[in-house]
This record gives sequence, C-alpha cells and structure tokens, in this order.
Amino acid sequence: MSSVLAVAVVKSAGIGVGTMLGSLLGLGLRKRRGKTEGLLAGSVVLTAVLAGALALGVSVLLRLSGVF
Repeated sequence: MSSVLAVAVVKSAGIGVGTMLGSLLGLGLRKRRGKTEGLLAGSVVLTAVLAGALALGVSVLLRLSGVF
C-alpha cells in the first residue's frame, strides 16, 4: 500500500466507523420494531458493516481525488 493511500485510509477511518456504528444503532432499532426490509440476509450487523465499508471507500476516493 502506498503511503498516500495509507494516509487517506487512516484519515477516512472515522467516517467508516461512525457510519457503521450509526447504522448499527438505527437498523437495530428498526429491526426491533419489525421492519426488516432492506437488510442484507436479514442481518443488522452485515448491513451496518457493509455501509461502513462503503462510506470508507467513498471517503478514501474523495480524499485521493482532492475533493477534501
């Protein structure tokens, strides 16, 4: 991994973790109320991890392109 990519990943890690935790909380409450549509394989954890990974990836791409 190049040093520029490594720096971008480290700077974007908070966005990925925050998105995952927020999704975990929100989707957990939603599933508790019985609304399970939109969950991957019916799993709150899997859906939240995927959302966090996607947010991390987008953030890294935006940092590397110079948007922020």
